[in-house]
Formats: sequence, structure tokens, C-alpha cells
Amino acid sequence: MWLADHLFFDIGKYGGDPTPVGAFEPLVTLAALARDVPRVRLGTLVLCEALRPAAVLAKALASLDRVSGGRLDVGLGAGWYEPEYAAIGMDFPPPPVRLARLAEAVQIVTGLLAADAPAVSFDGQYHRAAGARCLPPAVQSPRPPVFVGGKGDRLLRLAVEHADGWNTCWSWTPEAYRDRLDVVARECERIGRDPASLWRSLGLYALVGEDEADLARRFEDLRATAPAGVVDATTLEEWRVGRLVGTVEQVQAQVARWEALGVETLVVCPGVVPFHFGDPDQIELLATTLGVTAGASEPR
Repeated sequence: MWLADHLFFDIGKYGGDPTPVGAFEPLVTLAALARDVPRVRLGTLVLCEALRPAAVLAKALASLDRVSGGRLDVGLGAGWYEPEYAAIGMDFPPPPVRLARLAEAVQIVTGLLAADAPAVSFDGQYHRAAGARCLPPAVQSPRPPVFVGGKGDRLLRLAVEHADGWNTCWSWTPEAYRDRLDVVARECERIGRDPASLWRSLGLYALVGEDEADLARRFEDLRATAPAGVVDATTLEEWRVGRLVGTVEQVQAQVARWEALGVETLVVCPGVVPFHFGDPDQIELLATTLGVTAGASEPR
């Protein structure tokens, strides 16, 4: 189960209403979910670097890992939603600065979350720590997996140099993804890292039907309940491209293709904008199709 990180949000970039709406703070909400959802992993997709000092964030994440019994996956991102920066009185930095800030935050968070970490000192341009430790520490060993979200060359370089993994979402074709893997391989070769050691997760919009007729019906239902303006004029054939969409057998074949590309974790969004879903019955059919087991709690 994954939560995004926003002070507030709008779906104008997806063609919907640009009016801001409320959003729950993800760390508090995941702590609450950890009590009521005891068997699955919990993750952030992804935390906005600018909203919290990195050392303080690491402390909160270590506490959340303990509260959840060691079920936390940590996603960090450079931030992209400019209105949030204005709301906290911060200028929206250009991409190179946001990535530099993220690189410093990742180094502090990974250092402090390590189970046997000594005191962490870090004197960066944007983040600092002076003999910091997380007491009590996180439960997972060597630490909760820390990944970064994005797709650009510089982001992938950052992931290879500093993180345990990399995520990108929500619409990808295997061909486009393979191009990004070439960048990963090149960056790993540059620093002598095994590419297989970089945990790869992929987020995709998803829709599955028992057969083509059922899939068409479910798409019409999804379009009817979707936020206005997002998929009003979109056809099923258009929606299939770059998404996990098809009959049970077709989706299973798509998953196999992603596995062959090294994707270890699929983040499935059964809706039309991030973290939206329509029919709860779709969740059950997706779980059956993907062979999800209720007791699974390993990060991969």
C-alpha cells in the first residue's frame, strides 16, 4: 500500500479540475494503517525532499518502521508540485538544484536508517547532520529499502550512486523502459555497481476484465466515475498503451514481460489519476490476476 506526499493536490495536469483538494500526511496515515492493515508492506511514493529536514525525516521513518513491524519501503523524490513550495514560503528550485537537494537527503536518510549505523555527520549545502542517530533504530536490517522516484538521466545517476532502488510511473511502454535501463547499466558500469542490486519498481495504471466484453464494460464504468476531463474522450484502445490493461491472460503476459525486464515490484493504480480507483471489485480481480497473496510482506 502506497501513499503520495502532498500538502494539497490538484489534477489539472491530468486534464481535470485545477482546484486544490486536501491530502493526508503520509507518515501519520501509514502509521495508522499499520495497525489496521497488518500483513502487507507500506510505502511512500514518494516523499517530497523539500518538506522535511532529512535527519528529522529519517527519525520519523525509523519510528514508522518500528510501528509497522519492519514493513516500510521508503520512496524519496525531488518534488515537482510548485504550489506546495509557495505554500511553505520557498522558491521553486530548478531541476539541478532539486536533484542536488535530493542527493543530500538520500545520503542522510540511508545513513541514519542503517541498523548498525554509527553516528551520522553530514555537512551539505542543503542538508546537515551532526553526530545524529536514530534511537530507537529501524527494525529492518540492513535498513528499510530506500529508493528514488523519477526517470531522467540525472535522477538515474543519483539512484545508482546513493539509493537501494528506483521507481518510475504511471504510464510506460517496455520499449521506453528499456531505454532507461540502458542508462542504469551505463551508470552502474561507471561506478562498478551490479545493476541487479538496484531494486526496480514500476507504477502503472491498471484495468483488467474477464474477457474483452467485460474489459470494455469496466472501462466504460471507469470513465463514467473518473474525474471530469481526464478520460472523457479517451478510448479503450488508447488507454491500453503504456498501461497494465487487458483481459486476465493479456495482463498476465504483460506482467511476465515486465519481469523479464527486471521489474521486481509493480505498483498498481486501478484508476485514471495517481492513487485513484473506481470499482472495488477491480481490486479483487487484479489481485487474482496478479497472484497476490494476502500474507506477502517482503519488499520484492
